[in-house]
Amino acid sequence: MTGHSDNAESSSESRGTALTPDAFDRLESLFGPIDDELTQHYPGDRIGGQPSHTVYVSAADASAAVPDEWGAAALAILDANPEAFAGLDTADALPLVRDRLGGAPVQDLRFDFEDGYGWRSDAVEDGHARAAGAALSALALDTAGPTWLGVRAKGLAAHERRRGIRTLELVLEGAGGVPDGFVFTVPKLRAVQQVAAVVAVCEELERAHGLPDRALRFELQIESPQAVIGADGTTTLARAITRADGRCTALHYGTYDYSAACGITSAQQSLAHPVADHAKNVMLVAAAQTGVWLCDGSTQVVPTGDPDQVASSARRHFDLVTRSLERGFYQGWDMHPGHLVTRWLATFGFFRQAMLVAAARLGSYLDRQGGEVMDEPATAQALAGVLVRGLDSGAFGIAELQNVAAGIDRDVLRGLLDRSVTVPLG
Repeated sequence: MTGHSDNAESSSESRGTALTPDAFDRLESLFGPIDDELTQHYPGDRIGGQPSHTVYVSAADASAAVPDEWGAAALAILDANPEAFAGLDTADALPLVRDRLGGAPVQDLRFDFEDGYGWRSDAVEDGHARAAGAALSALALDTAGPTWLGVRAKGLAAHERRRGIRTLELVLEGAGGVPDGFVFTVPKLRAVQQVAAVVAVCEELERAHGLPDRALRFELQIESPQAVIGADGTTTLARAITRADGRCTALHYGTYDYSAACGITSAQQSLAHPVADHAKNVMLVAAAQTGVWLCDGSTQVVPTGDPDQVASSARRHFDLVTRSLERGFYQGWDMHPGHLVTRWLATFGFFRQAMLVAAARLGSYLDRQGGEVMDEPATAQALAGVLVRGLDSGAFGIAELQNVAAGIDRDVLRGLLDRSVTVPLG
């Protein structure tokens, strides 16, 4: 019996695999197209360069001075209410917040021609569109200006889309082309087919104005239940991203329109309401590994009034921003200069606290020192993502990061994100 077993094992080793090259060719012919489709639709998360917020300003007030004006107003609110904000600073972030407000307070800016603008005569909106374009062009050239900028035109419904397309065209005319970092927001998405139509709008504008192919990019704003679940029962968002021809940069949640459409009374409408969490969880899953960013919505509660009202409003916004960050929404809307104080305070505090743990764990991973937690490559990738986002926000710098884990720099983090940095076992 032993001899028979030895002969069988020897024979198997000499043969190698029983599958023939033709068999492997057949299998590859089945797997190959699947690989290509997955690579096309799920290229990976786009970590790096995402702004921490988007400031929305009525297009009637469009000006290249908006970021400086908002920064100055935010500093004034901070100086007038030091106790309201000092109590929120758990990571020694207030000095960084002051620097941010006095230097580059706005990372992303939208001039709004939709709900924040309303309906005006065509002549008036035409003038505001050209002025908005000129302001965006000037801001794109400002080294301290927003990295991302653009407009939200009117929506896709039959009664408003011509006006929205005209406004977008006049903004580009006023800007003299497509400013660096330009993106436009598409409000109130309701059907997958609308995304293909928006792509066609981009193509027609590029053709008419002699713009480079694929120069125009857009965000989809999730303000209706139909954007989450369609009439056929499928997830509209997941299909919408694939129809965007690679032009969709982000999904933005619209707090109040979405809540109202779900029948939530005004007093209960909030970023923290269960219907908001459901919509945003679907957004998160639909956008995962597609390279499309996520942006949370806004709050109508602003830090104004007497000291107690300012402190209450500041705490509310701070907690909402922190909650969003904890749930994987690293960007959100700001609708008032006072929101900048709590936006940056919450963002800097979140990433400064996360950095201490993430950098130490990543340092141990790179040194292969185990410690209390044995991290996998996917976890190292996630830890690197936290650190890149923190660096991008300005919560800390490379020197402070390297005080916790020497040897970690942008190149190492980028290698961990795309898994080109490997750590040998043993």
